[in-house]
Amino acid sequence: METAVLHFLFCFFTIICWCSGNMVQAIQSPNYTLILSESDFQIRLYNESTWISARVSGTSFDQSYKLGFQSRLYQYIHGANSDSSKIAFTAPALTSVPWSSSSSGDYTVRMFIPSGFEGKPPVPNPELKLRIEKWKSECIAVRKFSGYAKDDNINKEMEALVTALNKQSVTIQDTNSYIIANYNASSHNTTQRLNEVWINVSGLTTHC
Repeated sequence: METAVLHFLFCFFTIICWCSGNMVQAIQSPNYTLILSESDFQIRLYNESTWISARVSGTSFDQSYKLGFQSRLYQYIHGANSDSSKIAFTAPALTSVPWSSSSSGDYTVRMFIPSGFEGKPPVPNPELKLRIEKWKSECIAVRKFSGYAKDDNINKEMEALVTALNKQSVTIQDTNSYIIANYNASSHNTTQRLNEVWINVSGLTTHC
């Protein structure tokens, strides 16, 4: 009887923590300040941050994410590094996508390095061909969308963000690529998934 009661209480408090967002907050993300919030986009000022990146050439968004994150970055955070350190999952996973088919065919997949490692993260094993990147503080325009980020919908979401930015006379800084941010594992419920389009911008406020 006592065991049953304890099991009930464990399940109860687990549900409460999940609903209050504590489970989500346990996954680290880069820090930012919200500069502007509109109905269809936000402008965020991201702090300096550290990322581990995998460059993938001549492929699609779907393929680059699988090759870059599910293979190479996954190995790194599970110990394929100089310290054999296991690094906690963070969110989002970023994929830089060429603006058009006429642009360079290179994609870059990145994972945020959590606190405790950002000062001097473990060096990745050479065969993974990963790079450690230090990002300066920067302003990023963000558009959220649900479901799965796929080759057949990411350009539409990017174009919608560009249209919104043009109406606000916001200057787009990087015209070579935009970023797709994935916040959920592939097994996560479709209706509750969160994705974002990121574009570097300037010219809106004194912060950017």
